[in-house]
Amino acid sequence: MQRRSTSPMRDLYPPGMADSSTPTVLLSEAEIQRVVTDLATRIAPVIDDDTVAAVLLTGGLWFAADLTRALSRVGRNVRFDALWLASYGDGQSSRGRIDVHAGYQRPITGRRVLILDDVFDTGLSLAEAVRITREAGASEVLTCVFARKPWPRPRAAEPDFVGWEAPDRFLVGYGLDQAGSLRGLPEICALD
Repeated sequence: MQRRSTSPMRDLYPPGMADSSTPTVLLSEAEIQRVVTDLATRIAPVIDDDTVAAVLLTGGLWFAADLTRALSRVGRNVRFDALWLASYGDGQSSRGRIDVHAGYQRPITGRRVLILDDVFDTGLSLAEAVRITREAGASEVLTCVFARKPWPRPRAAEPDFVGWEAPDRFLVGYGLDQAGSLRGLPEICALD
């Protein structure tokens, strides 16, 4: 259910935004935490403490932090690493190619890896992360995204775990950004 924010968020947004009205809040902080808790409950039985949770930077950082803490609360204390990939730059749509800014920091050979990302839309970033992870020698690769957006064309393999079915709107907050800004908003909002 979509609703308008009742908080005075207008002053948080930079001048020059396409729409100067208060963004539509799609998921509150409490709703986000319910999604994360549900994901942790579903993921915990198929991983162990030797699993490497690998976040896709930069957007997935908020989700990965919350999910790894939620996994800990249900008895799974995973290892942690990151891949820094980019496909959007400062635009609102994918450039159709993936730039790899940084790979894994530690060896993952022979380990199960759970790749974590904020949103699944084109599938390009997740597919590239899976390719990199397999080439690095992971014994198993699982994927988890906080949100999955509808997509009109066939895309890469679907994620193993999805938290929220997002609408086809431009999203910000909880790691999702507009040209690098608004990632820190505690809610997920639509700007359109």
